[in-house]
Amino acid sequence: MPAESHHIPFRSSDLHYLRWGQGPEWLFCFHGYGEDSRSFACLEKELAADYTVIAIDLPFHGKTEWREGLLLEPADLLALVNQLRPPGQPFHLMGYSMGGRVALQLLQLVPEEVRSMLLVAPDGLHKKIWQKLATHSLIGKRLFKQVMDQPGWLLGGLDLATRLGLYNPNLLKFVHYYLDESEAREMLYQRWTTMRKFRPDKKLLKQLIRQNKISVNLVFGRYDRVILTRYGTVFSQNSEGHIRLTELPAGHQLLREKYAVTLAKFLVK
Repeated sequence: MPAESHHIPFRSSDLHYLRWGQGPEWLFCFHGYGEDSRSFACLEKELAADYTVIAIDLPFHGKTEWREGLLLEPADLLALVNQLRPPGQPFHLMGYSMGGRVALQLLQLVPEEVRSMLLVAPDGLHKKIWQKLATHSLIGKRLFKQVMDQPGWLLGGLDLATRLGLYNPNLLKFVHYYLDESEAREMLYQRWTTMRKFRPDKKLLKQLIRQNKISVNLVFGRYDRVILTRYGTVFSQNSEGHIRLTELPAGHQLLREKYAVTLAKFLVK
């Protein structure tokens, strides 16, 4: 059965999600930056028999209409997850890129209800001082807004640093992709600011994972220049075997048909 499109109200907003499968295991999926619930379409066939899958469009993504200002509280997202699953039903989490940070935060809130977690090229496992400053401090917020309005000086500095061999050319392309166009910059500002409360505590998470014996699989792309494998290596240390890491011969884009069978095997029923 193909994925069905649904909407769920939240205050004055309207959140969109895809649902497919009729399996006894419940799986909630969270997409990456600039993507949406359709990112998980490559896994429909692999998961439909064993899972009931819910893939949610986050604020300012996909078909979700967000009207709550520039903030989504983790507890509010958890409340929505609770509305979508049967009462008391344990669930699994899957997060790709930015969605990895979302999944980690939800696990931190209710570790006793999470059966397993699959993180694919996940954000949230390394510190981003610049991102924290841009969305949490007053000065940082003002500077962030100024850069989004007038990015020329930043892009010029990064271009020069790249020519001098001080900055990664691949990362420079990534920066230009999101900062060259005013519409893309506005979306970046809205999305980052709205998701600023999703800042999982890695030390606490490892403790909770061990205590609750949660199976966590981390999958990274060997040639990924955005999310590096070493972030997962550090996180998996001293986890008593509950956090396992796999590296695939790929870049950042791991939600692809050719990896679907492999990724599905990392979900623990």
